[in-house]
Amino acid sequence: MKRLSIFNKIVFFFNSLFATALLFAYLLPYIPPSVFPFLSVLALGMPVLLLVNFIFLVYWLIKFKRQFLLSTFVLLLGLNHIFSLYKFSEAQEVTDKAEIKLMSYNVRQFNKYKWLEGDIAGEIIDFVKKEKVDIFCSQEYNMHDLVVFDEFKNHYIKESVQSKSIGQAIYTNYPIINKGSLDFQSGNNCIYADIKVKEDTLRIFNVHFESLKIIPEVKSLQKENKKKLINRVGASFRKQEEQVSLLKEKLAQTPYKSIICGDFNNSAFSYIYNELVDFGYKDAFKIAGNGTGKTFDFDFIPLRIDFFLVDKTIQVNEFNNYDVQLSDHYPISTTIHLPED
Repeated sequence: MKRLSIFNKIVFFFNSLFATALLFAYLLPYIPPSVFPFLSVLALGMPVLLLVNFIFLVYWLIKFKRQFLLSTFVLLLGLNHIFSLYKFSEAQEVTDKAEIKLMSYNVRQFNKYKWLEGDIAGEIIDFVKKEKVDIFCSQEYNMHDLVVFDEFKNHYIKESVQSKSIGQAIYTNYPIINKGSLDFQSGNNCIYADIKVKEDTLRIFNVHFESLKIIPEVKSLQKENKKKLINRVGASFRKQEEQVSLLKEKLAQTPYKSIICGDFNNSAFSYIYNELVDFGYKDAFKIAGNGTGKTFDFDFIPLRIDFFLVDKTIQVNEFNNYDVQLSDHYPISTTIHLPED
């Protein structure tokens, strides 16, 4: 430090702060939000923390200063987190006549409040039909003006407990032999359907964990009272912790191979994500995805908060992110192959 100029000492001071913040963020998947709810906010900022530490690393390398070791060390510790943020998969043409294609999409109530111009509901219907999916799961379904995807023979649509105007839906052409709801005491929920696929049965969980209730624009966030914002987001994370516990209880009782999909309102660096992966599920994006996997617009931060978590016994053939701007979320899909029993 003696050989650093005053300016570089200031740079290293901030470097140390961001490196420390990143180390704390690495621990978040293992700490229940109820313990340190305000720290859970760092999970959403992980992409920024990784990027800033990389910039510091480059800066010190250009300066030929040994201070590059700090960010290098911290980034190496989080290699697994980097792979959660960005994935590169080689293009593979999979010929599998037995594969099943699933799609998940938070449709933002089919543009109920006219956030976008045009016939958004019609465009979403056309998009889903074009993709020829076998199972379609939707969150933020408008329960007042039901949009019907008539290319599917069967469906299960259920409103949330505290908001009868919003619900979730599961559509499929396969027979639905059982269905149910976890009935979160919230405007959000988790529903499931047992779907008969030939000689097998697959349970699909359509999840919409507690919303963070924030406007995804930096300018709007800057205007908010920071203490109230952090307290509100922390409260949402605590509710997500309760909701994932309910889901895990149901998963433990599930007699079939299962898939969890939907809007987690949290990232792959979060406690709820880690709890479900550790319960025996794999992230389809990590297996067959590409790029940042962005599913939600949050200004310059590429957030991936919509997921397909697949039973470890199920083969993932493909994963797609769609650049379709008909909601504040982007749709995702995956194709799978059920194992032969």
